[in-house]
This record gives sequence, C-alpha cells and structure tokens, in this order.
Amino acid sequence: MTTTPLLEVKDLHVEFRTKSGVAQAINGLNFSLNAGETLAILGESGSGKSVTAQTIMGILDMPPGHIAGGQILYRGEDILTMNETKRRKLRGVNISMIFQDALSALNPVLPVGWQIAEMFRVHRGMKRGPAKKKAIELMQRVGIPGAEGRVGDYPHQFSGGMRQRIMIAIAIALDPDVLIADEPTTALDVTVQAQVMRLLKELQVENNMGLILITHDLGVVADVADKIAVMYAGRVMEAADVYEIYAKPAHPYTKGLLESIPRIDAEGDRLSAIPGLPPSLTDMPSGCPFNPRCPYATDLCVSDRPELLPAAEGHYSACHYREDVYQGTIEPRQEAQA
Repeated sequence: MTTTPLLEVKDLHVEFRTKSGVAQAINGLNFSLNAGETLAILGESGSGKSVTAQTIMGILDMPPGHIAGGQILYRGEDILTMNETKRRKLRGVNISMIFQDALSALNPVLPVGWQIAEMFRVHRGMKRGPAKKKAIELMQRVGIPGAEGRVGDYPHQFSGGMRQRIMIAIAIALDPDVLIADEPTTALDVTVQAQVMRLLKELQVENNMGLILITHDLGVVADVADKIAVMYAGRVMEAADVYEIYAKPAHPYTKGLLESIPRIDAEGDRLSAIPGLPPSLTDMPSGCPFNPRCPYATDLCVSDRPELLPAAEGHYSACHYREDVYQGTIEPRQEAQA
C-alpha cells in the first residue's frame, strides 16, 4: 500500500533572466519528503539549494526569477497552481521556513515576542494578550532562559544561537507539517550548532514534522538526516539514505565531497579537493554538468546527460558509471592521473 508523500517536487525548473543570459538555477529537480522524515539537501554554494527552498515557500523574487516548469505537490496538490490567497494560508501554517541569517531575517525594530505573537494574531485571529502568552510559551519551548522577562527584548540583545532559537519559535508556532531549515547553523560555533540541531530533532519528533535541512556541512547531516539528496548545478546528482551515502557514494561529486572532509585518522595527509569551480548557470556544459571537474569523465559524459537511476536498491545516481563508482571499481582517466 503506497501513501502520498507529504511534499513532492517533480521536474522543477527555475530560471533567472539576467543581462548575461538565462541562468538555469534549478534544472529538473526531483525529490520527496514523508511525515516524520528528515531530508538533507547537500551541495556547494550556487547549487540551487536556497532557490529550491524559496520556490517551495513561494517567496522567490519574480522577476528576475521564473518558474519554467514542474510541480511542487503538498499532500498531492500542486502549490504552483494555487492562487495567492490559498498559498498565503499554506505558508507559515502548513509549510514553514527557518532562514540562514537570523539577524537579518528578524525585524530589528520590533521586540522578538511581538514577532512571534504575530503568527497567532494573523493566522489564528488572537488578541494581543493571548498571543503574547503563546509567544512566551514558545520561547520557553525552544529553550530561551527567562522567556517571560525577555519577551520585550529586541533581536540585537540576543546571541546568535538565541536568535536562531527565536527564528525556530516563529517557524514552528503553528505546528507546520513541513519545516525547511536553510543553513540553520551558519556562523554558530560547534556547541551551539549541536544544540540547535538537537532542538530541531526534538520538535520534529513531537509533531511528526517533515524536515528539509539545507546545508553544505556534511558533519551536521550525519547525525540528523534520514536521507540525503546531493545537488549540483540545479539537479539532484545522488539520492539515498544517510548510511548508504557515507558508506558507498555512487557519484564522483559526492565521493569528492566526502573525501574533502578532514579525518582524525589521516593526520599529516593533505586534504583532498575537487578541482575547478561549479559551472556558470548561464553557460552550462553539455552532457553531465560535473564532467569538467570529474576525474572519471569520458566522451559519453560530455555528450549525454545522465539520468537519476538506481545504482543499488534505494540508491540513485545521475552518473553513467554509477555502478562502478558505487562498487569502488572505477579508475581515473590517464590524463586525470597525470
């Protein structure tokens, strides 16, 4: 018996029309999310992760952004075909988002309690008194000490970690089904990162939320994700559960990302790096977008774009040689070795 995913993205295309040409920010994106599941979307800066989140939330600037095709299904209904009134009701109530820079995302001239309470005033029609009480409860729920005495404080009076907790309080205020966390631990120290991620996991378990974690930090992902989608040049290059990705990557890009992580058991060795830079979104290479940087690329990779296909059961890769990469039997080209 199959169940409808909570959120499903199908063949999504998003473009930016610039003076330099059309930038293909999202280029045929596919993934799904179930209730209670954590999907981590990984990739370098410019791979399309944040644009994906903005498109799902309906906050993409249009123009210059333009949705050129595809579907975003929430409980089987296409968000992209909804009118703005219906999308506004969905946003914040059913699907919510934590932004990566809490200081710029929060209004600097309004108390944090007012900003949290606004969710209840706008979406639930609450009066100021009850809404403020709910704001205090939420501040306590996300672990802000002395919440009752700090409800009237402004964003600049909180530390980076506490501001991120306030952003989380706003995002979960109405118990959304889907929570998108866009780089939620950026600029936070390691201890605070762990606290924020632990808090998100606890809240997810409480509400059986679907969580989309957008990050470039492979360390953050390992502890909290159920499955991973690795993005490059606006496409998912590899998708599998978290254990499979870390144990047996099936795409050269994922392999390169994992090999670039410092290891405690490799002291004295030079860090591995992926050569070159991500492609220009206005001038994408033919075939596989990773082929100019790939040590295993052949003429086939330059001429034909690989589809996202199984390398093993439940493990998908957009690589012509996915099974060889997965088995670890592929060898670099001679020129790449030289």
